[in-house]
Amino acid sequence: MNKIKNIGVLTSGGDAPGMNAAIRAVVRAAIYHDLKVTGILRGYEGLINADFIEMDRKSVANIIQRGGTILKTARSDNFRTKEGRKKAFEQLKGHQIDALIVIGGDGTFTGAHLFSQEFGFPVLGLPGTIDNDLEGTDFTIGYDTAINTVINAVDKIRDTAESHDRLFIVEVMGRDSGLIALRSGLGVGAEAIMIPEANMGVEGLITRLESGRKDKASKIIIVAEGDEIGGAFNVGEVLKKKFPAYDIRVSVLGHIQRGGSPSCMDRVLASRLGVVAVEGLLDGHSGAMVGQKDKEIVFTPFDHAIKHLDAKEISPAWMKLVEILSL
Repeated sequence: MNKIKNIGVLTSGGDAPGMNAAIRAVVRAAIYHDLKVTGILRGYEGLINADFIEMDRKSVANIIQRGGTILKTARSDNFRTKEGRKKAFEQLKGHQIDALIVIGGDGTFTGAHLFSQEFGFPVLGLPGTIDNDLEGTDFTIGYDTAINTVINAVDKIRDTAESHDRLFIVEVMGRDSGLIALRSGLGVGAEAIMIPEANMGVEGLITRLESGRKDKASKIIIVAEGDEIGGAFNVGEVLKKKFPAYDIRVSVLGHIQRGGSPSCMDRVLASRLGVVAVEGLLDGHSGAMVGQKDKEIVFTPFDHAIKHLDAKEISPAWMKLVEILSL
């Protein structure tokens, strides 16, 4: 007989569009299976401090379209310590919470992996991060919305660039991963895309611009914040020295990429994974992230899901595609 009667759910790390849809799915799936649901506010810090709320159908009404997270999120230095994790475990047991669903990215899963191993507590994770940098899922919750936010913003920037014959360097999020820059850059027809994985370098960028069409009314360069040159402003300084005749402007999109109403794809993905997480716990799964690969649900152990140096390796074919389409 399954001993799970009460499931705790939290969001941790950076917020991502679709987290609320995932919370909604967890709550409603739990209620469907006659389980209680406890919302944990402010991530692992709230877990340590027993910042708990009982959740029901009304708790998640009218939230599927909302960005951010109704459970709030926060970083927790305390949870990085064994003492902090022990206190979190005691809070769960003291409040009769039998299992945990965590929604977040690699940092969230690093903590969940340690916690699950140390205390043998049932934990499953949902991939909620705009970076799409986790193994075990084709797309993470929030990624589709983020790249569409970038595309919408850059389309507007392109209008100004063409009106003034300007070269715009647009910085997008991606300190360790260039997947937002790559996909959105292709979507907006960027002349060059600079990402940590490809190492185009200054000379490569200059060569790309020198070999491109000279009669283009505008040029867009997409730069991931973690590129080796050091972001859009550094790229701009290099290009101003090499091409003094260019009217060069820099735009850093920043946190607008995290916000906004989630796309249909993110809502559906979050909803599906949230339901599977509840049912996965009931079936005995633990210590893993629930993901979707090739349209199928898979459970990937936390230590494999967490990004590695080769996680989401970008094929040279993608960069060749950028080069071909930038002509």
